[in-house]
Amino acid sequence: MQPPLNVAGIRIGVARAGIKYPDRRDLVVIEAVAGSQVAAVFTQNAFCAAPVTVAKRHLAVVAPRYLVINTGNANAGTGAQGLTDAEATCRALAGLAGCRPEEVLPYSTGVIGEPLPVERLVVGLPAALAALQPDGWTEAAHGIMTTDTRPKWASRRFTLKGRDVTVTGIAKGAGMICPNMATMLAFVATDALVDPATLQHVLHEAVAESFNAITVDGDTSTNDALTLLATGQSGATVPTQGEDYARFAETVREVCIDLAQAIIRDGEGATKFITVQVNGGQDIAECRQVAYTIAHSPLVKTAFFASDPNWGRILAAVGRAGLTDLDLERVAIHLDDVCIVRAGCRAPDYTEAQGQAVMARPDITIRVELGRGAAAARIWTTDFSFDYVRINAEYRT
Repeated sequence: MQPPLNVAGIRIGVARAGIKYPDRRDLVVIEAVAGSQVAAVFTQNAFCAAPVTVAKRHLAVVAPRYLVINTGNANAGTGAQGLTDAEATCRALAGLAGCRPEEVLPYSTGVIGEPLPVERLVVGLPAALAALQPDGWTEAAHGIMTTDTRPKWASRRFTLKGRDVTVTGIAKGAGMICPNMATMLAFVATDALVDPATLQHVLHEAVAESFNAITVDGDTSTNDALTLLATGQSGATVPTQGEDYARFAETVREVCIDLAQAIIRDGEGATKFITVQVNGGQDIAECRQVAYTIAHSPLVKTAFFASDPNWGRILAAVGRAGLTDLDLERVAIHLDDVCIVRAGCRAPDYTEAQGQAVMARPDITIRVELGRGAAAARIWTTDFSFDYVRINAEYRT
C-alpha cells in the first residue's frame, strides 16, 4: 500500500495520552493553514455525541484551524458534562496554539456513556502539537483506530490548470457502521482553493456514493463525522461548475470510496466483501431500500459467512423490502455472473455447484433486477462471522 501523499498547508501530530490504554496512540491534532475552508457532515443519530454538538456550534462561527481527535472514549451519552469536557478540550488546545476556541473542532470515538478523561487528554496536547509535521498522515491513521485491524488512508493527485492538486484522507471504522451521513470518523484534505459552498456540495455528492453506501451491522454511531479541508496552497482554484469542477469532485469521490470500502474490508470479523447492486427500480430510494434489506439480513449475512448458496434468503429479503406492486415475474437475482432467480423463481439452469463456486469467493456481487424502472443503487457490506459476535460481546472487557 502506497503511503499517503502530503497535503500542502496541513500538519498532523499524534500523541499517547493514556485515555483508555497506556502507551497507545490515541490523540491526534490536525492543523490547517490560516485561510483554509472546511466542509463537514455529521451523524443523524438523535443521541449525537458531545463533540459533534460542539463541532457544529464552532463551524457556525468560524472556519477551523485545528481538529483534535481522541480514541478510547466516545464522550457520547454524557449529558451536560460531556459538552463541558468537549469545550474544555477546545479551550486547552486553543490556549496552546494561540487561536480562538471556536477555531478548534473536537472528535471522539470509543466506548459510549463513560465520562471523557479530559485531564489526560489535555496533558497529551503539548506532545501532539510538538509532533506536528506534514507527513503525519500514517501515524494519524493509526492514532484514530479502535476495533480496526489496520489503518485506512487514500490519496489522489491530478493536474488542475497546470498545477498539481492533492487529495488525501484517513478514516476509522469497523463496527457500528451504517452511516446516515458519513462514517465513524473520516478526515480528508486537499490543497486546492475551493469556496465553502462548492466544497460542501462536493462533499455531499461524494458521501452519497461512498460513506452513505456502506453497512456492516445496520447501527449508526453517535459520533459519525466526516470533515473535508481545503487549504488553497496549490494555487489551483476549483470553479463552481464545468470540467475542472467535475475532475476535482470525482477525485474527492474516489478518495471517499477508497476509504469507505476499506472500512467494509476491515469490518469486524468480516471474511467477505459483498457488493449489493439493485437495478431497474422506479427511483434510487427504493433501490437502496432493497439493497439495505438484503445487506442487513442476519440470515443472508450468516449464509455468506458459511459460503452457503442459500439463495432463498436473498429472495425473501427482496420480497420483504416493502416495494408496492412488485411484479415477481420481472425479478431476477444474480450471484456474480450466475443467475439464481429468474421470473420470480429459481432459474431453470441454476445448479447448486454454480452457487457454491461463487460463495467461496472473498469478493461477491449480489445483483437484483427489479424490472420496474431505470433507477439503480449500489452499496457494500460484509458477512457476519463468529468473530463479529466475539468482538462486540467483549468490547468493554
